Amino acid sequence: MDADALAPPDPDAEPEGSPGIASRFRGFLPVVVDVETAGFDARRHALLEIAAIIIRMDAAGRLMPGQTLSCHVLPFIGAELDPRALAFNKIDPDHPFRDAVSERDALRQVLTPIRKAVASQGCTRAILVGHNAHFDLGFLKAAVERTGFKRDPFHAFSVFDTVTLAGLAYGQTVLAKAVQAAGLGWDDGAAHSAIYDAEKTAALFCSIVNRWGELQHGTRG
Repeated sequence: MDADALAPPDPDAEPEGSPGIASRFRGFLPVVVDVETAGFDARRHALLEIAAIIIRMDAAGRLMPGQTLSCHVLPFIGAELDPRALAFNKIDPDHPFRDAVSERDALRQVLTPIRKAVASQGCTRAILVGHNAHFDLGFLKAAVERTGFKRDPFHAFSVFDTVTLAGLAYGQTVLAKAVQAAGLGWDDGAAHSAIYDAEKTAALFCSIVNRWGELQHGTRG
């Protein structure tokens, strides 16, 4: 028997007959990223959580959230922790059950699968999708610089920002309001965790792009 027949399916492989996500975004693979931090300064304040969701495309050219990658992160040595930020995101950096890893290990766990997905989809780079995307990109880039992590898959400065996209599509710029305007549902109790916010941002991004495609083709979902 062919050994490849026994291999588990790639969760981020494009379905057979797919037009290819690389052709949709001029060679970029959209990856939603959300970070939770101990402040607003990427060079001074700790990165505490990171979640990333690789976007996929089905055979009809519609986008959907793919694999979710996430880590709790240990504050880097010398990092500042603003008590106001911790009160907002409800993260206790010293909680014994956080199962946090170093920044370098977190980047390896999250970015290595993204690099593989970029290659497998025939893309040239990943492009970060986020709500206030340059905030997330700034913390990601600062961690890459601190750790000397090699081969960061993300474009250095280009992003897709769902603040702008949601403002255009739904007249809303706050994530919770934009998600609800898109009919996707929102749980205030789950918000402000990296995974939950990344999942909602991914659903919002896919909804807007798919809606645009339907309008272009004169159809409605």
